[in-house]
Amino acid sequence: MTSPFGTSLRRDPSQPRDLAARIDAQLRERIEEAVDFVCLEMLIETRRARGHPAPVADNPADRDAFNASVRSFLQHLETDLTAELSADQRQRVEAATRGSTDPTARLLAAQAALAKLLPDYWQRFETSRNRYAGAAEGATSQRGSLLRRLFGLS
Repeated sequence: MTSPFGTSLRRDPSQPRDLAARIDAQLRERIEEAVDFVCLEMLIETRRARGHPAPVADNPADRDAFNASVRSFLQHLETDLTAELSADQRQRVEAATRGSTDPTARLLAAQAALAKLLPDYWQRFETSRNRYAGAAEGATSQRGSLLRRLFGLS
């Protein structure tokens, strides 16, 4: 039976009609939000540790730094989360990223594929995020201690 209405009242008409496509879009959106949160938090913390002002959304240099941070974190996630995949799982991730020409879109597509493949994706995401943040924090503190030694502040 077809509905006399063109769309469901619970769904935005611009969303895909197919349930699987809607789930994929929401999964990708959730991953994008998580990655944005991680990268923005790290950018703010790094700047705070260096005594720099917080990033501003309409500043092109801040936007570029944020985008570079997103790509770097996504590359780290992909490397970290694909390390233990079987050959079949790797092929499925590669198949999900084939149509992407934009590097960031390809990395996000890989994460969406991994989220569908790995039942513990979000736990692995958190573990990988903690490793990434720890490495970034270590790099920042090493730079700070080098400056302290150079200026005799240690």
